[in-house]
Amino acid sequence: MSTQNIRDEKIETINELLAVTRDSAEFYEDASTKARNPQLQSLFKDMAQSKNSLVGAMSREVKAEGATPDTDGTFRGTLHRMYGDVRGKMGSDDYGYVAQLEESEDRMLHAFNEVLEDKDAPVAVKDAVRSFLPTVKQQHDTMRDRKWAMDATKH
Repeated sequence: MSTQNIRDEKIETINELLAVTRDSAEFYEDASTKARNPQLQSLFKDMAQSKNSLVGAMSREVKAEGATPDTDGTFRGTLHRMYGDVRGKMGSDDYGYVAQLEESEDRMLHAFNEVLEDKDAPVAVKDAVRSFLPTVKQQHDTMRDRKWAMDATKH
């Protein structure tokens, strides 16, 4: 694979993950305004900030390759936000937001791991994605732990 092809694949892959991360940040921002529990509102705001920091880091990586970072979300993310809006209008409880956000964290972690498990992905692409993985995993674990804690109090 030529250097240009590797560079193009790196840009494309990071931009795809960037779009998913941006969707996630927007969903957290939205949930922070709709959650009833002040602790969850604060957690969701913190998570949105963390996601936006990750978006910034990923954007810088794309710019370092001489390309333009993705500025739109994904179509799937748009559908996911619409579902979240519907839930909010139906008066969903805070657990509904936590469950949805935890599910979105699962999908996000899976997307990053898929790149790392792709035996055809160039090392440069995997290295870039791997550099973001600790933050993605920490974000995932935060929401998983919150959901588990809420599950434990229900039973």
